[in-house]
Amino acid sequence: MSFALFIPIKESMKELRLQLKNALPMLQPRIKMLIFMKRAGNTAVSKRELMDSVGACSQSIHNWRTSYKDGGIEALLFNGRKGNVGKPSIFSKEDHKKIEKKLNDPKNGLAGYVELKQWVKDEFNKDVKYNTILKYASRHFGSKVKAARKSHVKKDEKAAETFKKTLRKK
Repeated sequence: MSFALFIPIKESMKELRLQLKNALPMLQPRIKMLIFMKRAGNTAVSKRELMDSVGACSQSIHNWRTSYKDGGIEALLFNGRKGNVGKPSIFSKEDHKKIEKKLNDPKNGLAGYVELKQWVKDEFNKDVKYNTILKYASRHFGSKVKAARKSHVKKDEKAAETFKKTLRKK
């Protein structure tokens, strides 16, 4: 059973609210925990109360309280990540721009991601998996698996205009 633990909060409410406003979403619950503890005043706050108010699990609350007690707000807000974390993109910025131009061109004739995959293979000489193309295009360009076209790709614009002019209106 977890007992109520009193940890004096050094920061003022104004500072905490400013930190909360400017914090990343993953760090906001930590600051909310400090605000809840500060509002409690000189009374101890249990893990259960903090869990209910912040919406985090008991282990997270335990880790956050310990890191604040040991190192202050700097240790609490340290997330351990350095720079751009993650796998680098398989497409360069030039490749990205070419793909964007190809996808946004209404006359491109691409019927789906299989054709886009083949175009990427021909254009950039990169053999990319279908799922990779699908996720990349949907994440960066908002494309969907199926999209209705306003008109046919090979539609003759002059013929359409002539048809509209000769159409008899009632």
